[in-house]
Amino acid sequence: MTQAAEHLRGAWKLESFEAELQASGQRFKPWGENPNGYFIVEPGGRMIALLTAGERPVGEADGDLASLFRSMVAYTGRYRIEGDRLITKVDASWNEAWNGTEQERFYHFEKDHLVLTTTWAPINFLPGSPVARGILSWVRT
Repeated sequence: MTQAAEHLRGAWKLESFEAELQASGQRFKPWGENPNGYFIVEPGGRMIALLTAGERPVGEADGDLASLFRSMVAYTGRYRIEGDRLITKVDASWNEAWNGTEQERFYHFEKDHLVLTTTWAPINFLPGSPVARGILSWVRT
């Protein structure tokens, strides 16, 4: 196990979430200035991630609940590390389409922060589902 992989283990709190559009390179914060979330990587080989947009309203009506669903990501599974990639075989997720897939994230450290970058993919919570990637910065809790 590499030193970087060992440093990855533990609990991390989300500090920022940016999306970068592949076509233009434009970066923006789709879930606001204060997104919520935790990323937990256990020594036994399991990870769990929960992310939500910042300042979400309480949902009661069906439309409100659907909006809440579109402003979150949650998944867990067994992970493996290959170089600078963390690959998770998803076995439970907020979106059934992710179950059974492998989610790949590139990781590196910037001072005391863990930075995870997703692969390029259509982002369905953005108008027109443009191809983008997420850049998430986490601090150890």
